[in-house]
Amino acid sequence: MSHFPARALSRMLLTPVMAGLLTLASQQCLAAAEEPDAPKGAAVTVLKAAKSCFANIVEVSGIVIPREETAVRPERPGLKVAEILAEAGDTVTSGQPLARLSLPEGGATVVRAPVAGLISSSSAVIGAVASAKGEALFSIIARSEFDLVGQVPTQDILKLAVNQPASIKIIGVGEVEGKVRLIAPTIEPNSQLGRAVISVTTNRRLLVNASGRAQIKTGQSCGVSVPLTAVLYGSAGTVVQVVRRQRVETKRVEVGLMSAGQVEIRDGLQEGDIVVARAGALLREGDPVRPVTASADPK
Repeated sequence: MSHFPARALSRMLLTPVMAGLLTLASQQCLAAAEEPDAPKGAAVTVLKAAKSCFANIVEVSGIVIPREETAVRPERPGLKVAEILAEAGDTVTSGQPLARLSLPEGGATVVRAPVAGLISSSSAVIGAVASAKGEALFSIIARSEFDLVGQVPTQDILKLAVNQPASIKIIGVGEVEGKVRLIAPTIEPNSQLGRAVISVTTNRRLLVNASGRAQIKTGQSCGVSVPLTAVLYGSAGTVVQVVRRQRVETKRVEVGLMSAGQVEIRDGLQEGDIVVARAGALLREGDPVRPVTASADPK
């Protein structure tokens, strides 16, 4: 019976083991070589900076006042109010009887509305003497026309022009339409505010001295935009965080107009840049991240 030498037997046993080890090492090296060079990091939601158009809006806050108010008095003094034919709050036509006054010599005369409009106030009391020079018997808002009169900063009033359309919200009334009617040619020196007068167009009843706010579109600007949540304001200025090669880069930007949760970026970004949707102090320059594209809003 033949016998293998111990050394030869040892070689035979070690050869498959070493081959297996070499194969495993080779596979590990290959896997490492196939791994991407990009770093791994926290997952962040990103989106592409896109082009949008923003309306340039000037806001005017003020109060509602009559555009023209007509005082109604008797033509001669010493007449007493015998009958009241209209009250404050009534809408009257031109020539409509407002009150009947008794004459000292007997008989009566009728006070009529000189213009159509809304009676804003009345001092008529039966038996009282109607003044020909003092307090008006009736005050009529001519043609029921109202204006919103408000103050505007200097940089905004220069954008206004007569006949620009306005959308006006008035407390207790809601939203009505209007138009720029007058722009004061001077600025108040202390406050640096100018005065704008906006005509109000509505069939709804308005209250004198009610507060209102007008929005006037003076133009539009189109450019790159991102959500407001993507913008950080701090001591380093206004910045947006973008992702390039799966690392965070901080970009200083110049912002412009804002609307519906979006902000115009006038400088610092380009269309298509990958932007962190919700920027935050936890992300710093050079941090590795795993970008996850924000899902589109359902149509």
